[in-house]
Amino acid sequence: MSAGVSEVTSKLAWIAVDWGSSNLRAWAMDDQGKVLASASSQRGMLSLAPAEYEAELQQVIDDWLPSTGQIPVLICGMAGARQGWQEAAYLTTPTRLDQLSRGAVLPPVSDARLKVYLLPGLSQTSSTATHFDVMRGEETQLAGLLADAPGFSGLVCLPGTHAKWARLTDGTVTEFSTYLTGELYQLLAQQSVLKHSVGQDDLQHDACRQAFTDAVTTTYQAPEHFSQRLFGVRAQDLLDNTLPSGSARSAVLAAHLSGMTIGLELADACRDLSRGEAVTLIGNELLSARYALALHTLGIDSHRVDGDTAVLAGLTLAYQHTTL
Repeated sequence: MSAGVSEVTSKLAWIAVDWGSSNLRAWAMDDQGKVLASASSQRGMLSLAPAEYEAELQQVIDDWLPSTGQIPVLICGMAGARQGWQEAAYLTTPTRLDQLSRGAVLPPVSDARLKVYLLPGLSQTSSTATHFDVMRGEETQLAGLLADAPGFSGLVCLPGTHAKWARLTDGTVTEFSTYLTGELYQLLAQQSVLKHSVGQDDLQHDACRQAFTDAVTTTYQAPEHFSQRLFGVRAQDLLDNTLPSGSARSAVLAAHLSGMTIGLELADACRDLSRGEAVTLIGNELLSARYALALHTLGIDSHRVDGDTAVLAGLTLAYQHTTL
């Protein structure tokens, strides 16, 4: 439970902020890294002009601020994008995750009580255009892995609308890739011919779970047939009398489509995975569980880390290195 306002103000050492495209989340932190209070707003980068950021931040955190002194505010995410508050230029890979604060920019603020740091994202460039990539916000979640394991090495997946896969070596991001899996699924399910066949799945139901794992396996084994098998989802709806009827039918087909899109992602992302190597998943519980099931289906172990826990740990790491 959050502390009272006066207690928050008396113990406040710094403020952590994750500012995305559609919302912001803020946490009041003490000097031991404990969360004193939290707050949020539904105004993200997509609904703000650069000149509006400070006022929006003030509205969210003003109750926590002391009357005198200066409070560091560390912000990750889209506030540091080119269209955000002020651009914090991408750091190019390879990048040590405990050095993100070195790329921070300090936007001018009118409130003398605030010292705002906008953390950078990461970029990857190559002579081959297909290897150009960027991330902004996920790098702070990756940095959160270093809280318990400063020299973390391994393959990490951050599921989402644009899923990120990053290779870490001794706390350094050496390379990463982005997959539009979530967006692809949404487009296919809502704007293609498949919208007439798919509904909302539930992997707690055996039929949906089986459809999902079967699709993961077949797509992983033969990704070159992905497009052809997409239309097969519609054809199956029209012709397969073994499927249940009504909403249960559309749920099974949705699970099948989900398994196909995630299986296509894994066919590339996991192709160089070492034998016995596990994948670390960072994100919300439901989506991470879906990816964990897909990986398990392929015989790949995984470990899950809560997304909020990771971003707070990453912001804390940046704060520690900023103040040092």
